[in-house]
Amino acid sequence: MMKRRNFLEKTLATSGALLVPGSAAAVIDKKASASELPSDKNDNETVFDEVIIERPVSGKPHQGKVLAVIQPHCDDIPIFAGGTVAKLIDEGYTGYLIRTTNDDAAGSGKNYGEVVANNEADTEAVARVLGLKKTYHLNYRNHNMDENNIQEIKARMIFLIRMLKIDTVICYDPWAPYENNPDHYITGRAFEAAITPAASHLDYPEQLDLVQPHNVAERYFFTRRGPQYVNRIVDISKYIDKKVESNMVNVTQGPAGNNGSILRKKLAAQGKSLPILGDDDRTADFNYIKHFVLDIESPRLRFAPSDKKIGEKYGLEWAERFHYIGPIHSNQDDYITKNAVPLKK
Repeated sequence: MMKRRNFLEKTLATSGALLVPGSAAAVIDKKASASELPSDKNDNETVFDEVIIERPVSGKPHQGKVLAVIQPHCDDIPIFAGGTVAKLIDEGYTGYLIRTTNDDAAGSGKNYGEVVANNEADTEAVARVLGLKKTYHLNYRNHNMDENNIQEIKARMIFLIRMLKIDTVICYDPWAPYENNPDHYITGRAFEAAITPAASHLDYPEQLDLVQPHNVAERYFFTRRGPQYVNRIVDISKYIDKKVESNMVNVTQGPAGNNGSILRKKLAAQGKSLPILGDDDRTADFNYIKHFVLDIESPRLRFAPSDKKIGEKYGLEWAERFHYIGPIHSNQDDYITKNAVPLKK
C-alpha cells in the first residue's frame, strides 16, 4: 500500500552498501524515515512504503546492457532524467535515444521546416552530450499523438525493443495522473504495451525473420506533473553538470538553452547585472539552467520540484525521482538453494 510521506525504514545492511537484487547499479543506503524529512506540501509526491536510493557505482557494472531513452519532445529527457541517463551510460550501458514526435509546433523558427530541423538537430546534440550511440526519430505530429493508432506506434516500439535488445528504459510514466499532454501519455503507454509482446514469439511473427524476441527488464518512469508515484531516488550529484550541458544544447525550445544569456543581455540593456550569470554567455546559460531551471524556478519553468530539493530530502545534493519497475526477486530460487538435497541413489 502506498502512503503519502510514509517512508518505511528497513535495515538491509548493518554497515556499508548492498546491491539491489536485479539491478547492479542501484546501491541501497540507509533510507530516511518520515520524521527525518523536511515537509514540503507542494511537491506532489506520493511515495511507496520503501524508497530505494540509487547511488553511482564505480566500474562498469552494466557493460553489455542496452538503455533506451524515450521522449516525445527534444527537451523531455534532458529536463527530467538527464542526470540518470548520464549515470547509467557512465556505468557501462550502451544507450539509444528515441523521439516520438517531430516537434513541429514547438520552439522558435521562421517556418515549419526550420522548426522541425532545429529540434532534430537539438535532439542529436542532446544524445551526443549524454553519450548515447544513436537517435531514432519517429516523427509523429507534435501534440497530436492521440490522433494516431496506438497499435502502429506499439508495433514500431516492439521492433525497436527486439532490434536494439533493450534491457532498461527511461520514459514518461504511462499512467501518471493529471498528465494533460497526449504526446507524453501516448508515448509511455505505447512503449509499456510493447514490452510483453516484444518478448513473445507469438506477436508480430513476421518481424522474427529480422529480429528475435527480447524482454525489457527495468523501467524508470518520470512525470511532468504530480502526483508522482515514487519508489526510487537517483543520486545525480556527480552528473548534475552533465545534465546542465544536455539542456544547454536544447536551444530551440524548452526553458533551458540560451535563456541565461538572453536574460543577461536584457538586464544589461537596463543597466543591470545578475552576478550569478557571470561575465560571458556560456556561464550565463550554464548557471541559469543549474540554479533557475533545475532549482529555484523549477515549479514554474518545468512543472516539477527542484532537483536540489528532491535531493535534500534524502541527504543528497541533487537527485531525480522515478517510479521504478524492475525484476522481481525469486523466492522460489532462494527456497531451492536453502532446501534442495541430493537425490537418493
